[in-house]
Parts: sequence; C-alpha cells; structure tokens
Amino acid sequence: MNRKPELKGRAARLARLFPAGPRQAARTPFVLLVVLLLGGGLIGLLVMNSALSEGSFKMDDLQKDTKSLTDEEQALQRDIDSYSAPDALQRRARELGMVPGGDPAFLDPDGTVKGVPSAAAEDAPVVVRPPEAMALSQTIVSSPSPTTSTPSGPSAQSPAPTAATPETPGR
Repeated sequence: MNRKPELKGRAARLARLFPAGPRQAARTPFVLLVVLLLGGGLIGLLVMNSALSEGSFKMDDLQKDTKSLTDEEQALQRDIDSYSAPDALQRRARELGMVPGGDPAFLDPDGTVKGVPSAAAEDAPVVVRPPEAMALSQTIVSSPSPTTSTPSGPSAQSPAPTAATPETPGR
C-alpha cells in the first residue's frame, strides 16, 4: 500500500541524486565537533587568564620600581637643594680659596663704563642670605620707619655709601 510512484525521465535522474530511504545522520562527527569546540574554548580561557595574571604581576613590579625611583629622585633633589643653599655655596667657595668679589662695573653698548669697580676683599666677613631675605631687608632699609625711636642694628648704618666702604647689592 505504500507504494512509491515510479519516476521517468528527468525526474528519475534527479531522484537518484537524493538518498533512497530515510537514513539517520551520523552522530559521531557532530559530537566530536561539539567536544572540540568546548575544549578549545576552555583552553582559550585558560591561556587568556594566565596572560592577564602575568600582566598583573608585571604591573605590580613596575609600580614598585616607580615608587623606588621616585623616592631616589626626591632624595637626590634634597641633596641638590642642600648643596645649592647660600651658606653651603659660601662654605664650598671658601674651601676652594675663593673670596667675595668687589663692586662690578657695567659697560653700556656705546662703550661707556658705569660704576667704579673695586678689588675683591680677602678678609672681609661676608654674610650670605637667601634672596628672599635680601629683598626684605632692602625694602625695610628703603622705607622710613613710623616710630620716633633711633634705629639700631644693621639698618642703623648711614644710608649713603662712602668711598672707603662701598656698598654692594646683597650685603
């Protein structure tokens, strides 16, 4: 009763290309494909996790190196600051045999000389002050005091320089 009609001609040739009966698909290749995909995915996750943890360790090492180098830089900067302090510069200059210079003379572009140069004094005591203190002392000396008492101390010296005691900037 279940009879198939017979095909003729072109239809018969096309029908031969298809399988004749109901066949089961092979399950082995499909199962193998699924297992390979899952295994490859797990191996890929493992490799990616290892690479991320290795990068994390490298980053920690680099952060430690950065911190130690920053500490070293700050220590070196403190050394530079201590060596460039005015009192340290004066001490080192004295150790090298240097003496404070006298008053300078300046040349104008037209060749005229401004100022009277003086020789360096070898035994003159020099008080080295930082630039902030020099600027502060110059403003105090140049502005008149509102009090009526007589001044004493270093600002009590005569304001006009004489030929015997030339006044240099910063002293």
